[in-house]
Amino acid sequence: MSFIVTTGATGQLGGRIARLLAARGVRQRLVSRHAAERAPAYEGAVAVSASYGDPAAMRGALDGASTVLFVSAGESEDRLAQHRTFVNAARDAGVSHLVYVSFYGAAPDATFTLARDHWATEQYIRDSGLPFTFLRDDLYADFLLALAGDDDVIRGPAGQGRVAAVAQDDIAEAAVTVLLRPQEHEGATYDLTGPEALTLDEVAATLTRATGRTITYRPETAEEAYASRAVYDAPAWQVEAWVSTYLAIAAGELEGVSGDVPALTGHPATSLEDLLARRSTGAGE
Repeated sequence: MSFIVTTGATGQLGGRIARLLAARGVRQRLVSRHAAERAPAYEGAVAVSASYGDPAAMRGALDGASTVLFVSAGESEDRLAQHRTFVNAARDAGVSHLVYVSFYGAAPDATFTLARDHWATEQYIRDSGLPFTFLRDDLYADFLLALAGDDDVIRGPAGQGRVAAVAQDDIAEAAVTVLLRPQEHEGATYDLTGPEALTLDEVAATLTRATGRTITYRPETAEEAYASRAVYDAPAWQVEAWVSTYLAIAAGELEGVSGDVPALTGHPATSLEDLLARRSTGAGE
């Protein structure tokens, strides 16, 4: 019998998708670096620990799979190399369909540096000959609150650009739709966004209403952004990724609103306001 491999099964997005598939009675192999110790126990699911950078372990984890959910690796300097290793393992294992979680606006010249890695991964998948579907997610709406510092100020060089951030629950539902009927989505690229594009001033105002805290947005220049993040002593590639996220918003590269979430899930995309209201009541957790 065929089964689905759900990678990133112990993470936020992969965990949501695994839970939805389990509720539908789908046989799964749950794969992540620490799946054997941390993956939830679902009927019909087997947990396998393997990392993207380990070709032998990943080849074994994918062996016999029909469809594979490929959640991108954690941010790192060698993430693209890990992705290529994974794609090679999927090809060698004879996987019949790869569903890759990419990023909105993935392109070789994207302002957001990590979106370039997603584009390169997409091209590598195309060149591999594997049947595929790409899910290009905008920024996660779930993480927007984390943009505010300890002083409740969001700082970054986003200007008055807009972002159509998407709820992870919506991404998970859309992914399940594709995973259950992959042949119907072969070769498709879906842009998964929220229902509206907000400036960071509007994001801050929405967060303020939801939390009762006074959260504000303070625009920075690019130079100020690099300087304010120097205190974290992070590697250069990571600082570049942080700052370029805001620059991509300023450039208008994350503001597009797509109808793909409603088309795949059968319901409107979740607004930031509705997402925060849900979280405050514990719904959808």
